[in-house]
Amino acid sequence: MAASDDPAVPPLLALGVAVLAISTSAILVRWSDAPNVVKALYRVSFTVGALGPLAFRRRHRERSSIGRRDGVVAVTAGVLLAVHFVAWFESLDHTSVAASVTLVQAQPVFVVAGAWLLLGERVTRRSLVGIGVALVGMAWLSVGPALAGSMALAGTTYGNALALLGAIAAAGYVLAGRSLRRRLAVLPYVTVVYTACAAVLLVVALRRGTALLAYPPHEWVLFVAMAIGPGVLGHTVVNWALGHVESHVVSVSLLGEPVGSTLLAALLLSEVPTAGTLGGGAVVLAGIYVTASARRRVAGD
Repeated sequence: MAASDDPAVPPLLALGVAVLAISTSAILVRWSDAPNVVKALYRVSFTVGALGPLAFRRRHRERSSIGRRDGVVAVTAGVLLAVHFVAWFESLDHTSVAASVTLVQAQPVFVVAGAWLLLGERVTRRSLVGIGVALVGMAWLSVGPALAGSMALAGTTYGNALALLGAIAAAGYVLAGRSLRRRLAVLPYVTVVYTACAAVLLVVALRRGTALLAYPPHEWVLFVAMAIGPGVLGHTVVNWALGHVESHVVSVSLLGEPVGSTLLAALLLSEVPTAGTLGGGAVVLAGIYVTASARRRVAGD
């Protein structure tokens, strides 16, 4: 993949900033005591608030060209993104930051598997090896505590399962929006998808009877930080980088999130991962790396 223009900001530098910003997400979620659906709602809503006016001014032509079919795809992507956020945020209440972030970051493995099963895309032997290695690591992280026989550790299995659900939903979001992203500039794309995601989260919050406004000032600061950091400077910049660097570079770069989040959790939450979590996480990351590098060979990008 080659960019058609010369960006003002070096894409690799922007990608590095994005990975650092994304690495703060789990910490900000842990610091907030609000219901998880509310955290997700305001993270996405404030991101839309920051990007929407800019998208309207700069990309009005692309924004208005979204047809009915593309709208359905965008809404589908938004629904899957909402599932991803709620499942992953909830997982952080039940398992360690290291395990949760590593498992949810395994979405490239599910993207490859989904593209093969649903879209008929070719999967190389190297990809299969990478998927197999990642699945072994996921099993290690997910069921290892239960097999160890500790009830305290066994309780993390539920959180790990939610993180995996978040990874699967994120993979569906990527697959649903992949063709749409090729036809639309990044700002119109993320604005439409984030708006659909926020609408789904708002409906869920209202149906649950969850309070939307009764939160102290520090919670609102955290909501804004989630939007500006992981939202605008993180995932939105990653979407932009996909237009300027090879997709496998982006996929491999995102492996820095589990490492960054784990270090921040140790420093800011005094949460030191166990040897088993580090070992299982290393296996998952190795599998993702092999899978992502295999995608380069297939796509030729």
